[in-house]
Amino acid sequence: QVQLVESGGGLVQAGGSLRLSCAASGIIFSINNMGWYRQAPRNQRELVAVISSGGSTNYADSVKGRFTISRDNAKNTVYLQMNSLKPEDTAVYYCNADILGVAPKRGYWGQGTQVTVSS
Repeated sequence: QVQLVESGGGLVQAGGSLRLSCAASGIIFSINNMGWYRQAPRNQRELVAVISSGGSTNYADSVKGRFTISRDNAKNTVYLQMNSLKPEDTAVYYCNADILGVAPKRGYWGQGTQVTVSS
């Protein structure tokens, strides 16, 4: 059974930083794209950043220059370094990964971690 477990959320003042981590566990043969999404109250879930297995990255315009996504393939872990946080970054952040395990390759989601930025 593949699982994604996130950590690192919390409460921070505007201008501060947080680092999110997401570790995949279980029987894993390969991981393709890994990414972070977020969902604020009354909003749809939106892509924040994604990184390919080769390290190519893509960011939402709203976070470019402030957030950095990275991954450690040996640890099946993806990170999101968030700097210069703004109140509008407040949301539940979800990890997503395309994983080939015992089951055919499909997308998996973490349980979500709350990020709250106070003004």
